[in-house]
Amino acid sequence: MKARGPVLGLALACLVAATAVADTFSFSGDRTEVVLAEGRERTLLEGNARVVSNDITLEAGQIELSGTDFRYAEMRGEVRVTDSVRDLVITAGDLSFDRQTENSRARGAVMVEDNGNDLLLKGGYLETRNGGDLLFVQVAVRVLRDDLTARAQFLRYRREDEVLELSGFPVVFWKGDEYRASRIILNLDTEEIELQGRVEGAIEVQDDQAAQNDQTEQDSQGQAAPAGDAQ
Repeated sequence: MKARGPVLGLALACLVAATAVADTFSFSGDRTEVVLAEGRERTLLEGNARVVSNDITLEAGQIELSGTDFRYAEMRGEVRVTDSVRDLVITAGDLSFDRQTENSRARGAVMVEDNGNDLLLKGGYLETRNGGDLLFVQVAVRVLRDDLTARAQFLRYRREDEVLELSGFPVVFWKGDEYRASRIILNLDTEEIELQGRVEGAIEVQDDQAAQNDQTEQDSQGQAAPAGDAQ
């Protein structure tokens, strides 16, 4: 059986309340389609589609809910996921979300705004695990922060530890210095960097250090014997 339209609002609200006692869950859209056939149950929200599940808000042009207690959400078109607990925002072309585990997979111009750690991630593919505390970003990865710019093909990000692991021709520009290696690990909390494999780097010497080196060179020249005395 298939049903459409806003007249389903009350029935759906009752269904949600009955199947999600311990779960704060609501959804809305300009158009709604519900399939109640056994084994094929699903709800399709189109136009300003929105799902609020506990502390996570899902928004997209279209959201399809399926599974027991609407566990799975398939999102398409101007996808936006807001996690108020982690202070995390994800935007993408399309995204698959599991409301039970809070894990997701996103594709197409993916961007992650980690406001809690003042970090911006970009790539072509994203996978989140551990409820969003472990992130994997692939394809033309970019990492941006006030004092940090990095690029690579693969990124593993442990949010709680603030550790970035970059591979696939990674390049890091951090506090004026440049680093290249087969694999680069950045700890943003302790401000430590680990380079693995073939390593290259360019360290910016501070002005006061450069001046000190110049003075040392001048002192060394001043201590040398005059040319007229060396006979």
